[in-house]
Amino acid sequence: MSRLSIRGIEKTFPGRRRAAPTRALEPTDLEVRDNDFITILGPSGCGKSTLLRVVAGLETPTAGTVTLDGRPVTRPGPDRGMVFQSYTLFPWLSVRDNVCFGLRERGVPRAEQLAIADRYLAQVGLKGFENHQPSQLSGGMQQRTALARALANDPGVLLLDEPFGALDHQTRELMQELLLGIWEQHRKTVLFVTHDIDEAIFMASRVVVMSARPGRIKCDIAIDLPHPRSYKVKTSAAFAAYKERLTEEIRVETIKTLNMEA
Repeated sequence: MSRLSIRGIEKTFPGRRRAAPTRALEPTDLEVRDNDFITILGPSGCGKSTLLRVVAGLETPTAGTVTLDGRPVTRPGPDRGMVFQSYTLFPWLSVRDNVCFGLRERGVPRAEQLAIADRYLAQVGLKGFENHQPSQLSGGMQQRTALARALANDPGVLLLDEPFGALDHQTRELMQELLLGIWEQHRKTVLFVTHDIDEAIFMASRVVVMSARPGRIKCDIAIDLPHPRSYKVKTSAAFAAYKERLTEEIRVETIKTLNMEA
């Protein structure tokens, strides 16, 4: 059985006032195995984030089902951890208490909360910043806090919606290495939405490409690059070959999107 099964998911958003409804997703199927790291690529507006939000339980599909370990997904739950592009930290809480938040809501004893939070903060390189406020951190540090918060709940699936999109280039590449290293250690099941082809290849065990809106899965490409995976792999011939193929796939769909908008 797949860890996560997406079958026949469709999503249509109703039009506002007299506007026509927007069909965001055509019937979409995706089987996600345990420990898969899947990156989702596609042109702007193709439904990547909508699909992720359906899996998170934040959007209700118009049709179709999502199951996790055989159980239907109908609402958000601790079995799925979500990290957004915006840092979504509570500004009135310390870094440590932000990471503890989900644990506290689940009734985990305070001493255990602190031990778990400090372990993950150390893992993302924030040891010594436990008592800082989010406003005292850089963007990359805030996103590392958000990642630690998601991991602290030990979710079955980690969902990331362009989590590094707001970061500068160097910080973004370091965050890619950090997250990939954590995945190589813990082997979480991951769905990761991105616009960046290099990022998609570097992070993934599989890259899923979505079509122009209404979105559907256009192709599903296994990434056969060795682990542990260093940033140096980005200069390899194999990486270049994947990039050439994916660039062409995305280019075709982006042209369709531009033609629809013309």
